[in-house]
Amino acid sequence: MRISTRQATARKVTARKVTGWAGALMIGLAACAAPAAAAGLLTPAGSGSPLVIRDHHVRVVVDDGYVVTEVDQVFVNPSGQDFEAVYSFPVPDGGAVAEFTYWIDGQPVSGEVLPRERARDIYDQEKAAGRETALAEKDEYRTFDISVYPVRAGQDVRTRLVYLQTAHTDTGIGRYSYPLEEGGVDEQRQAFWEIRDEVSGSFSFELELKSSYPVDAIRLPGQPDASATQIDAGHWRVTLGAVGTASGGNFDAQIEALDGDANPVPAATAAAAAKLDRDVVVYWRHQPGLPGSVDLVTHKPNATGRGTFMLTLTPGDDLPAITAGRDWIFVLDTSGSMAGKFATLAAGVEQALQQLNPEDRFRIVTFSNGSREITSGFTPATDDQVRHFVGEVGRLGANGGTNLHAGLSQGLRALDADRASGVVLVTDGVANVGVTEKKDFLELLAKHDVRLYTFILGNSANRPLLEAMTEVSNGFAMSASNSDDIAGQLMLATGKLSHHALHGVELDISGVRTGDLMPADIRSLYRGEQLIVLGHYWGDDAAEVSLRGTVAGRPVEYSTRFAFPAQSDQNPELERIWAYRSIEALQAQIDYLGADSDTEDAITDLAVEYGLVTDYTSMLVVRDEVFAALGIERRNRDRSEVERHARDSRAGRAPAARRVDQKSPMFGSPRPSTGGTGAMGFEVIALLLIAALVRSRRHASRPAAG
Repeated sequence: MRISTRQATARKVTARKVTGWAGALMIGLAACAAPAAAAGLLTPAGSGSPLVIRDHHVRVVVDDGYVVTEVDQVFVNPSGQDFEAVYSFPVPDGGAVAEFTYWIDGQPVSGEVLPRERARDIYDQEKAAGRETALAEKDEYRTFDISVYPVRAGQDVRTRLVYLQTAHTDTGIGRYSYPLEEGGVDEQRQAFWEIRDEVSGSFSFELELKSSYPVDAIRLPGQPDASATQIDAGHWRVTLGAVGTASGGNFDAQIEALDGDANPVPAATAAAAAKLDRDVVVYWRHQPGLPGSVDLVTHKPNATGRGTFMLTLTPGDDLPAITAGRDWIFVLDTSGSMAGKFATLAAGVEQALQQLNPEDRFRIVTFSNGSREITSGFTPATDDQVRHFVGEVGRLGANGGTNLHAGLSQGLRALDADRASGVVLVTDGVANVGVTEKKDFLELLAKHDVRLYTFILGNSANRPLLEAMTEVSNGFAMSASNSDDIAGQLMLATGKLSHHALHGVELDISGVRTGDLMPADIRSLYRGEQLIVLGHYWGDDAAEVSLRGTVAGRPVEYSTRFAFPAQSDQNPELERIWAYRSIEALQAQIDYLGADSDTEDAITDLAVEYGLVTDYTSMLVVRDEVFAALGIERRNRDRSEVERHARDSRAGRAPAARRVDQKSPMFGSPRPSTGGTGAMGFEVIALLLIAALVRSRRHASRPAAG
């Protein structure tokens, strides 16, 4: 990355810290937290494999509509025997692995995507022959597993992984999470493998935020050594570790400068520079008072061909508040897999209960092997009742299996048809007791006129199931990490629960030919939510764009007019992001209707064409001559080179202007925001979080019973 000369005069801002007694308290709480599984090298339990992670460097670029994450690692083998390295890390939310590179004879060789079984067969054959090979696979929704062979005796190997995600803001707050904390939901996997999560050499994390809208604050919870440099109004650079102190420029060059060709650090003497056991979460807050807007990012290298677009609609704050009393049913996961996340759950539920109005009522249902209600029917949300049941939740423990269906079924009983009802589900969604089929959950929600609001806890949560359930009920889902500001996440959710939503949403684009829109079914938009639509387009005519729906039964419509560009070549990553969204839609169809060969073939074809790791495809690296001998086209290598060239071209530029509705604004009011100036808003969130953690600290180290 090349930083412009403006950085020389940039204002340096140390990332917000909690100091004094508060900082000491945060450190103390972290020390007593339950140990969590982490990203790292998988080692068969009891094998004593000496392999270590020497270096782990992360580079993230958040460029308005999407995020590119590069992970560069060096594995070391200080022993006298060759070994296979198997590195595992949680699947990022919406993350699509687009590039996997393995250095062979000092030269980078990028991987190609093949059907999963064929990729594994070739990897095993090359491994058996003693030749260099590597493989990136997806373990359902849980982890990406990267196998590398061989790590030669006394030597090291280098790999690079690149994945893509969409980026969005919620009520003026943006969030990026680099997942490291594995969710601990696969007991058989945990019994067989041990994870080496120490980095013996150097660790660094660098995030460049490029927003076309002003950003007035950055926050990294629990990272007191982080720093944030403001380069321009919407341009920031966040650093942790060594790369942040290096001069701006090419990321590969920075890695080489840090690592060079140094001899491996012997495992017996290496001191861990970092542990890969805690997520890195970055928040940013847009300046208050920004207008509602429509933003467009495109990639169309051939003016006469097909282009790909990402359309982001950020509505104004015109959804009215709900004044009538509502019924809330809290359905809480207390199974053993929640042990490392239970303090997070308790803190979040406490904040939610305290946000209820006196006219509201609530019930609390818990589930593990079975389900039980700790309230006696609907309870009025008076101060005394809230205080009492906050204490009851605080005394809960985590143990047993996960009978999610039983918990939801009990929560959905005895609804009052005369009152608006919402179900707040807090879980990792890994159903393993009782009913576990996705279709049964969707049918259960379809029988009830109730909105489901889901807080998805942990990186190994069953997001496909939980997000599908939420969509069926026209609710919303929010992901939460143990490293999140839970009170802040609840503040964002409160605005959605306290305001009417735009339901029955329809988006119409006319005047320019478009197709293959994702998502195909939008359903609802809540206060502060953005609508992100990907698709293809042809031509460069002016487009008429209309957004329609109902608010509290009243029809509303917003419209604007703008032109799609005839040609653009700066965002080739959009093609993969569109393809991954399409694959997710096809996978959801399989989950609901059952597997069929045609849909599986469609997923495989898309993944191979666009170079994506899925449940049905893997990314394989072998020597160039082996690729040629096997007749494997280097399509993904060529696509990755185009994307890397575009990223290098964008690196030296200021954030691009994305808004397209200035002349014909789609929304008449400013977008919702959290308010506040400077760091005040984030500091208040931090203090709320500390208070919540104090009340739940005794649960943070409670062991799981099963």
